[in-house]
Amino acid sequence: MSLRLSTVILPYRRWHEGGRSAWVRAEQLGFHTAYTYDHLSWRSFRDGPWFGAIPTLTAAAAATDRLRLGTLVTSPNFRHPVTLAKELISLDDISGGRVTLGIGAGGTGFDATALGQEPWSPRERADRFAEFVPLLDRLLTEDAVSSEGRFYSADEARNIPGCVQRPRLPFAVAATGPRGLRLAARYGQAWVTTGDPKLYETGTPEQSVTALRGQIGKLTEACEAAGRDVAELDKVLLTGFTPDRARPLASLDAFVDFAGRHRELGFTEIVIHWPIPDSDFAADEKVFERIAMEALAQLD
Repeated sequence: MSLRLSTVILPYRRWHEGGRSAWVRAEQLGFHTAYTYDHLSWRSFRDGPWFGAIPTLTAAAAATDRLRLGTLVTSPNFRHPVTLAKELISLDDISGGRVTLGIGAGGTGFDATALGQEPWSPRERADRFAEFVPLLDRLLTEDAVSSEGRFYSADEARNIPGCVQRPRLPFAVAATGPRGLRLAARYGQAWVTTGDPKLYETGTPEQSVTALRGQIGKLTEACEAAGRDVAELDKVLLTGFTPDRARPLASLDAFVDFAGRHRELGFTEIVIHWPIPDSDFAADEKVFERIAMEALAQLD
């Protein structure tokens, strides 16, 4: 089974002070996709520079030619399907059809309260996600959409000419629970996971592999229930949040071992964080670039 290697570039640098160069270099290194986080602020970066995902990806589209671009992930926390659809259609057009929408249910971080609301419960996040994704799917595939929902509505929302990619740009749905997995099975062209968060602090890499195998099993069941072959979905692992943490980026051999174990589980794409000094994503840039250029050849 072939494996793709992608990266995620956090939007913490000014475009003309290192921001642009990272996206250009990602294309030169041969990454399949370069993603960015779609947050208003995030964790330890909250009190420092942090830029918007859609404008950043638009600039990246103008600075590159072949590299796919995407969010990892967008959520309903501060987005509405109508306005998001218009931005995505524009970005897909500017990039020449190189956009993937990573999308998830959101969480309880800074995004959850930045608009002045109380954080949503897990049930409400799931309820909103279940309404958000189908409406966004319609908005990206139909010229005019009217829909009245509990959380999200549209009144003759126009989205002409639609996406460059047909019938729409691909969705990479981040999910581990049953409702999210059903959405991935129905609407996703890819499925995204970061592993089992309960294992991050005290779990082992072996336990993580077992948990990921179980997640793929549940995804398979959801696809079967939807009348779909699970092989149709790409399976994306965003690294850095399993018990392995940064160890796979310690050396080329360490990454090849990590990637090989996860390819055997059925993953088709592994995403590694662009190195950020003095952070949880610190890594040797020379080792990182060597992984980008050489790792996949060793897995063939």
